[in-house]
Amino acid sequence: MMDGFIEVANADAFSDGEMRQVGIDGHELLVAKVGERFFVADARCPHMHGHLARGTLEGTIVTCPRHHSQFDLSDGRCVRWTDWKGIANTMAELVRHPRPLRVYQIEVLGGKVFVGPEKKPVAAPPVAVLTSR
Repeated sequence: MMDGFIEVANADAFSDGEMRQVGIDGHELLVAKVGERFFVADARCPHMHGHLARGTLEGTIVTCPRHHSQFDLSDGRCVRWTDWKGIANTMAELVRHPRPLRVYQIEVLGGKVFVGPEKKPVAAPPVAVLTSR
């Protein structure tokens, strides 16, 4: 076992595609199983703090139930900030700019899932700058 890892779940208690929210030392985490792999992330959406465990999981993409923001649990990158269109989406991105979901290192040992330090954040894609002629 590596230092800095804390047990968060029993691996055998999860079915493929299942997500659960767990509390560890006052911090809410999302534990998800996809195939034979486990993922651990913050349990709340960085957009409007929706409970991700109440959302949907398709492959490694979790969708928030509140405004349908989507994140890849493998690296935390934001796939979609909201499902709003037009000016509503533009305003949402201005008020709370897209950011990744915090995801954590994991180890599965002896049928237990352990969470470790946060993974290095994914670099945000470059922002397009509009210029006038």
